[in-house]
Amino acid sequence: MTRTTRLVILLVAVALLGAVGTRAVLHAAHRSGMRDEQQADGPTVRAGPVSLRPTAERRLLVRNLAWGPHRDEIATVPADDPQGPRTVSGVKCLRFHAAAGTGICLQAVHGPLEDTYRAVVLDAQLRERHRFPAAGIPTRARVSPSGHLVAWTVFVSGDSYAGTDFSTRTAIVDTRTWAIDDNLETFDVIRDGRSFHAADVNIWGVTFADDQRFYATLATGGRTYLVRGDVTARTLTTLHRNVECPSLSPDGTRIAYKKRVEGASPDAPWRLYVLNLRTMRETATAEGRNIDDQALWADGATLVYALPGDYGSDLWAVRADGTGRARRLMNSAVAPAYLG
Repeated sequence: MTRTTRLVILLVAVALLGAVGTRAVLHAAHRSGMRDEQQADGPTVRAGPVSLRPTAERRLLVRNLAWGPHRDEIATVPADDPQGPRTVSGVKCLRFHAAAGTGICLQAVHGPLEDTYRAVVLDAQLRERHRFPAAGIPTRARVSPSGHLVAWTVFVSGDSYAGTDFSTRTAIVDTRTWAIDDNLETFDVIRDGRSFHAADVNIWGVTFADDQRFYATLATGGRTYLVRGDVTARTLTTLHRNVECPSLSPDGTRIAYKKRVEGASPDAPWRLYVLNLRTMRETATAEGRNIDDQALWADGATLVYALPGDYGSDLWAVRADGTGRARRLMNSAVAPAYLG
């Protein structure tokens, strides 16, 4: 092969690589621009009043991920028609939950150099009641059944639960007094019946039983535990190993959670399980894919959770007793909450 031939091949290769790179950039720019355009095949989205007050008609509230001018806004649909038209509120949240007329909305505040974050407590008309600075990237949010307590978790460092190089901060606020416990790691830990202290304790994923008791995940020494928390006593008591992002059933007897399973990829280690709090018996659900979400109980028999979708995330549902199979509940949505 002559020098001229090699030079020609090199120039052709450079040109092809340049063309591919340019096309990729243009495609990405086009796709990014489409985020503000209504999806032709997407759900019907329309602005209108959204309330957190309980009504006779059961409703499902979500963070709307459908592309268009209302992306990231809190939207509502009838619970029995989750794929139907969405009414959007104009309020944007990264994470959201609601109960009994109270909402918690975790938001990003975009700055010229970096983003900051805040937790905003909303009233029944989605108006701001109070706001608190959040220490990092929002990841979990819950409201107690009475609406009197709200909780949120943020990543202080890292942005994934899959590895070990992350740190979270979890806070609980009483909406009657605005008293805040801004770091649950200051609670006293009781492990195996004894007081426990460690520098690497990490807490995330609160789920409320009532205005005093809650459950959450505690991590230490490379292990995770389900803990029962007491707001008044400021204690965390370990109950069961290998539990992450717990969600308490409506009757208070079971915990849905993501469990690390042996043999799974380190980047996709979790499967969706249910724990009976009386017997401590675990049941694997029929959802066999990796779950990186805090599942929500749609009712006493069904779990709802997010999985990656074409436009961010879709909501899926599966029975809690291990039977049946997973089904897609709602496209382009995340952070569900049922009202009514």
